[in-house]
Amino acid sequence: MITSLTYAGLFASSFLAATLLPFSSEALLVALLLTEHSPMYCVITATLGNGLGGMSSYGLGYLGNMAWIERYLRIEAERIERARTHIARFGSLLAFLSWLPVVGDVIAVALGFFKVRPVGVAIYMFAGKALRYILITIYTLYQKQA
Repeated sequence: MITSLTYAGLFASSFLAATLLPFSSEALLVALLLTEHSPMYCVITATLGNGLGGMSSYGLGYLGNMAWIERYLRIEAERIERARTHIARFGSLLAFLSWLPVVGDVIAVALGFFKVRPVGVAIYMFAGKALRYILITIYTLYQKQA
């Protein structure tokens, strides 16, 4: 029971960390790994939570429109067009970088706003987030043994 709640907490923190809310899932992941929780379950749970959180940011961007961005965020149309150029150049591949702090959320929202194919975005987004959690897990377990 406690283990199930622990993984649910990791999922929730990973989900929140991938949204526009300032939150960190890495500390909880490391804590679980240091307390003998399954590395495989930790990586899968954190990746699913973070990936779904990132896709929710993509969904928010998808719902956005130019008038809202110019009015409420005060971003000029020319800056938006420059972003469109970069997004068009790299497409869903940019989703691989959505794990990056601060800019990752912006990338996810922008990919949704510019209506980049959701399947490609999801594949690259989950791959990037999984790689990050795998590397954190390997480093943590290596440091634990040292």
